[in-house]
Parts: sequence; structure tokens; C-alpha cells
Amino acid sequence: MAVDPEVIAALEAAVASDPGNHALRLHLAGLLHDAERDSDALAHAAAVLQQQPDNIAALGVAAATADAVGEHGRADGYRHLAAALAGWPPSAAPPPQPVPTGPDQMPDTADELFQRWRDSPPLPEPEIGELSRPAMTLADVGGMDEVKRRLDLSFLGPLRSPELCAQFGKPLRGGLLLWGPPGCGKTYLARALAGELRASFYEVGLSDVLDMWVGSSERNLSTIFATARATSPCLLFFDEIDALGQKRSYLRGGGVAMRGVVNQLLAELDGATTDNEGLFVLAASNHPWDIDPALLRPGRFDRTVLVLPPHEDARRAILELHLRGKPVDHLDLRKIARMTDGMSGADLALICDHATELALESSVRSGTVRPVTQQDLLDGVAHTSSSIVAWLATARSYAQFANESGAYDELAAYIKRRRKS
Repeated sequence: MAVDPEVIAALEAAVASDPGNHALRLHLAGLLHDAERDSDALAHAAAVLQQQPDNIAALGVAAATADAVGEHGRADGYRHLAAALAGWPPSAAPPPQPVPTGPDQMPDTADELFQRWRDSPPLPEPEIGELSRPAMTLADVGGMDEVKRRLDLSFLGPLRSPELCAQFGKPLRGGLLLWGPPGCGKTYLARALAGELRASFYEVGLSDVLDMWVGSSERNLSTIFATARATSPCLLFFDEIDALGQKRSYLRGGGVAMRGVVNQLLAELDGATTDNEGLFVLAASNHPWDIDPALLRPGRFDRTVLVLPPHEDARRAILELHLRGKPVDHLDLRKIARMTDGMSGADLALICDHATELALESSVRSGTVRPVTQQDLLDGVAHTSSSIVAWLATARSYAQFANESGAYDELAAYIKRRRKS
């Protein structure tokens, strides 16, 4: 079937700009199949199925295009899954067809497509918190190789195989707790995970939830989860979860009102009255020992990843990142990285800021640009102390005396390594 190449090119540009628009991507896949570009069509249909494994129309396109490129076993898998979802005979498969985006079918010309795309509503502005679509992925995170490996094995791996998850009855949802000393990139990692999942990123802080009026905090939580479900697939990120989900045994007297907040959070995570499919809930904490144990049970934040200060190669990469685009002299960043063992990413950023200020001050006085020098960085190191020392003192007590479950084994090993070094 002849398909206008301009329409395909316009759709490809639109999908590249709005990768989360599954209807648009699926329509493009159907047109590519009609144009006998089956490999490209299969890639787009598979991208839709990564986010919506029960999308029967996408399964139909995937089955047809997999057959066309000779992947008959893969095509049969798509057909069986579609049949199971729709209650059809196993040999049946939904025919590939253009997908409507609303009351009308998709436009037939490039100009009409761009006009409708310009008129489409933007990402909704939430009443609470901040909603965005991160372009970054884990590849943009410097260092943290072990953390990224664990995230891939325990969290991303199953979500990248939605067909298998569907066959095993595993819902596309999950909870993950990132914990560790302050300033080590937990929020940055959460943004990268959202980009990896091609999901919207909904960041919520403590001040977005808590309210002075009784019942308002619980209402805020309900609104936050409703917004996240409405923008599925969505990665909902709670910072300082230890303050929001504090152990209820700690809440006495004036803290009784917070018990309702913890209970509301538990109810939302369980999805008892709603569907949390396509909702991934992440949280960050500097003090996991203060979190209510009920939040760490299976089905809630049952997976935890310790985010430690960066190692030497990662510290060098972080220094390069913060000095990028600035006038610099011949710098030995490897030496600075060796001198800053035990410092967080935030500490390294402060060192670079201090060095930049020295160079800028000198440039203002002389009227000419003076680049950042090695001595500027050494001065920055001398004026910056590790921000995790106090945290380590507290964490050491929990690793030694409150580790019956083994939850802090990795932390204990890190403290032991630091003691030897």
C-alpha cells in the first residue's frame, strides 16, 4: 500500500518529540507496516508494548510485522498473548490498523498532522509537586556502576520484558527505596530511572504533602497518587520518605496526626481501591532506620538500593562534569579525585564552585579571563570537608547493633573498607 513519505516523516518527528504518545507511535507502526518497513514498525510496536503489554492493537501490529521479518516464534508469542487477553482462539490475532487519537481518525497529510499535534494538550500541570519528562537515562549517570547493575537486575530487568511479566501474571508496577548518605545522587538516579522507563517523572517533596490542617495531608497524598495514575506510565518519587513515613511507634502525643498520613500512604501503595498498573513508586531516604517497617514489606518499598559516595573514577567524572564549559588551565583531576575519598557528589560540586569563584574573582580584578587552575581546586579541597561524616557516625551504630535482618550488611562492609583505607 502506498503511503505518503511526508506523513511518515512527520509522524517520526512527532514520536521523537513525544515518545510517550503511544497512540501516535502505534499509528506510525501501522503505516510503516503498510509501507513494507516492517523492521521499523516492529520496533515501534515493541516500544508501545514495553509500556502497555496488554495493548491488543499493538500486539496485532507486532505479530504481523514479526511474521513479515521472519520472526515467526516471536509473532506466535504476540498472538497467544493477544488471544489470552481478548478471549479469542489461540490462532487468532488482531489485524494491524491505524489507531484513532480521539473522535476522529489520524490525519492523512503532514500539515494536518502538525496542526493537530500543536493543538494537543501539553503534559498536565499537577496541583501538587512537579511533573516532567526526563530525557536522561542511566547512561548519563557518572560512575555508580554497581548501583546501576543492581537497579537493572532487581528493577529494570523485569520491566523491560512486559510480555514475560504478563505471561507470569506479574503486574507492571513496583516500589524501590534509594538510601544512603546525603548528596550522593539519589534524586538524580530517580530521574534517570524515569528516563530509562520512558515514563513521566513526578517529584514530590515533604512540603508538598504535609499540611497544618488535620486531614489535609491525607487528601494531598490521595491527589498525588491520582495525578500519577492519570499520567501512567509514571515514576512517582518521594524525597525524605523517612519524615513522611516515620515509624508509627515514634508518633506519640502531637505526632498522632502523622499516623493518618502513614496509613494513607500504605493504602495508596497497596492500591486497594484503585489500580496502580504502570505506576512506579520510588523514594529516597538518608535515614532508612526511621521508616515504618510496614512501608518496607513486599508490594511496597520491598526493594532497596544503597547509594554510597562515588569511587575515584566516578569522582573524576563528577569533577569534569562540574567544570565543563568553564575556562580551565592544565588540571590533574585524577589527583583531586584521589584526595577527595569519602566525599559526596555535592561536596565535589562545592569544590568546583569554590575554585570557579576564585578564578572569577581574579578575572574581575585583572579585567582579563583567568582560567581555573589546579591551585584553585586544591584550595577548594582544603576549604571543604566531607558532609557525610556525621551521617556515617549514626549509620555505624545501626550497622553494628541493629542489623539482625541483614538490611545493613552492605553498609557495614563499606564502613569496614573505609576503616582499612
